Amino acid sequence: MKYLNLPLCVCLFFTTILFAQTKEISLEDIWNGTFRTESMDVLHSMANGQQYSVLDFDRNKRTTSIDIYDYQTLKKVSTLVSSGNLDALNYFSDYTFSKDESKIILATNQESIYRRSTLGIYYVYNTTDKSLTLISENKIQEPTFSPNGNKVAYGFENNLYVKDLISETTVQITFDGKKNKIINGITDWVYEEEFAFVRAFEWNAVSNKIAFLRFDETDVPEFSMDVYGTGLYQTQQVFKYPKAGEANSNMSLHIYNLDSESSSEVKVSKSYNDFYIPRIKWTNNPDVLSAQYMNRHQNELDLWMINAKTNTSNLVLAEKDDAYIDVTDNLTFLKNNSFIWTSEKDGYNHIYHYSKDGELINQITKGNWEVTNYYGYDENTNKIFYQSVENGSINRDVYSVKLNGRHKIRLTKSEGTNNASFSADFSYFINIFSSASTPPEYTLNSAVSGNLIKSIKDNDVLSQNLSDYKTSKKEFSTIHVNGNDLNMWMIKPANFDASKQYPLLMYQYSGPGSQQVANRWNSANDYWYQHLAQQGYIVACIDGRGTGFKGAAFKKVTQNQLGKYEVEDQIQAAKQLGELPYIDASRMGIWGWSYGGFMSSNALFKGNDVFKMAIAVAPVSSWRFYDTIYTERYMTTPQENASGYDDNSPINHVDKLKGDYLLIHGSADDNVHLQNTMRLVEALIQADKQFDWGVYPDDNHGIYGGNTRLHLYRKMTNFINAKLGDKIEKEEEVKSQKENKIKG
Repeated sequence: MKYLNLPLCVCLFFTTILFAQTKEISLEDIWNGTFRTESMDVLHSMANGQQYSVLDFDRNKRTTSIDIYDYQTLKKVSTLVSSGNLDALNYFSDYTFSKDESKIILATNQESIYRRSTLGIYYVYNTTDKSLTLISENKIQEPTFSPNGNKVAYGFENNLYVKDLISETTVQITFDGKKNKIINGITDWVYEEEFAFVRAFEWNAVSNKIAFLRFDETDVPEFSMDVYGTGLYQTQQVFKYPKAGEANSNMSLHIYNLDSESSSEVKVSKSYNDFYIPRIKWTNNPDVLSAQYMNRHQNELDLWMINAKTNTSNLVLAEKDDAYIDVTDNLTFLKNNSFIWTSEKDGYNHIYHYSKDGELINQITKGNWEVTNYYGYDENTNKIFYQSVENGSINRDVYSVKLNGRHKIRLTKSEGTNNASFSADFSYFINIFSSASTPPEYTLNSAVSGNLIKSIKDNDVLSQNLSDYKTSKKEFSTIHVNGNDLNMWMIKPANFDASKQYPLLMYQYSGPGSQQVANRWNSANDYWYQHLAQQGYIVACIDGRGTGFKGAAFKKVTQNQLGKYEVEDQIQAAKQLGELPYIDASRMGIWGWSYGGFMSSNALFKGNDVFKMAIAVAPVSSWRFYDTIYTERYMTTPQENASGYDDNSPINHVDKLKGDYLLIHGSADDNVHLQNTMRLVEALIQADKQFDWGVYPDDNHGIYGGNTRLHLYRKMTNFINAKLGDKIEKEEEVKSQKENKIKG
């Protein structure tokens, strides 16, 4: 045998590479920040179009600052403000500019209320004279500059206030706010959660009127949660939560006139019985307010133009759908008050241009693909900028197109997920790109051609660190299930051997319009799946019927019977995967969180001949327990659709349980209440079914904080190993015995 004579350094290099590639991802690595990505925080394009600002944190000095960078050179031009130079506050966590950028609202001491709402202490920093003004000594909500920058409106204890920054006087403009009764200008729980906004007030263009929503929660049933804390006695959190079929807040729209110091209620010229107002927005005309009204079923949406001076209203757009209509955030008024609108009315989400009176001028985008983000309109070039899935439903690209729908240009080149942040004058955009194999990259690009100008920030260090670990490629494909080609990803062990059989763990969410199979960088769960793959599991995820970005028909097929077609798809997909020679059909499991927990429970119960185990975290066990806006959008009310609610709720299928079941919930979950799990547990007990379960005290829907996430994922990992990994453990034991015998 001929031996190669290699230098010692080369031998050490190859030895290091071989050793590095065997490093495994631990649960501690996932949750201690080892794989944290670099990002650009609170990115804001300055009005001059040539500079941008970001929020920077100096870990050594423990200070935060707003730093200004030049687009062309990417060099820092200046530090606009640093907490190190402010005696009144040690740090700030967020910032908002006035329209002319001469003043900045700085947020500090913020605390969460619900998913999107916060309380905090806020200051106004004047960039001209470097002065700092406390807006209120109280913790307030949603402070917002008037367009002229001279006033700030905010919410406090369910009422609205306006602080004059020139006279430094504060005026209270509503007076009937009361906890669990009346809310002015801030959304109630269900609006915040399901319509995804908190600030329910808007300034007009000339800063003399504020439109706001008023929520009368008096008739909404209350829900209470025990908070155990550390005291001798628990306390209770009591809040208004309208469950499906129950009373919502009584809604009204009001306009406050700062000149006359008076408020008036808006009445549109159509009678609504039970309705929502999910969006309000002033037009360029300071006397004309737009408001979107929806019926309770959410399958009719009306766009009103309301003249605050004449107290008249004009219905300019009315959409109807057999299922439901998604609320749009893309309403944009052009100088002539014609407007941009997005809609699914042709079967896919596209961009439309209407006259100010609601006459269709043209449909700007068309095709069997979805617009997924609208970035804005540049009046100088007459271009619309948007994001879509035209290059495949798991990808995202940025495009420009003329207002007339012509001269469309794909501005991003890399296949994966591209998301843009445009300069104020639409000359540049910062592209945030990632894919399943590339961590986030921030680049400066031309808005004309999309061409790369410069790289701003990457995650090459993370990529290098990951090269030390034994990881597997996320493989994308489609699987033909129940007559549909469904998107799928799969992660196999790095040492995958097609002649062997592996246990399978499926993950899904499956909620209406959602997407889990996407070509983007890892979430924390992806690292967990890599951890499981290292232990000998195959992990797969399939987006079934009802998920998003493949057209309205595909998404809305689940209408009035949530949990039917989605579960059928997961069960059938598992059967087909179980037929693959390298998957052990006797060891297949499924897991999910929230809607995914609802799904995994149903899949185990209904697919008891397919799945050996399931994990459900914070699941809905019956749609009768969930809120009005979300549930009724897809199911109407339980009074109208009792069978739709009951036929596919896990709580009614516990008698079918055969496999191993782990049920997890947080006791302070204000979204999917612990009630769901408690009622499901009782049903399982009365059906004489054995199962495992755990409740995390005082944790909300996210179940996190301190050591909580690590504990939760270790618990789930141990459960999977115990229920699916028996052969893996035996194989490892045999392998170890053989190795010891050889060494001996």
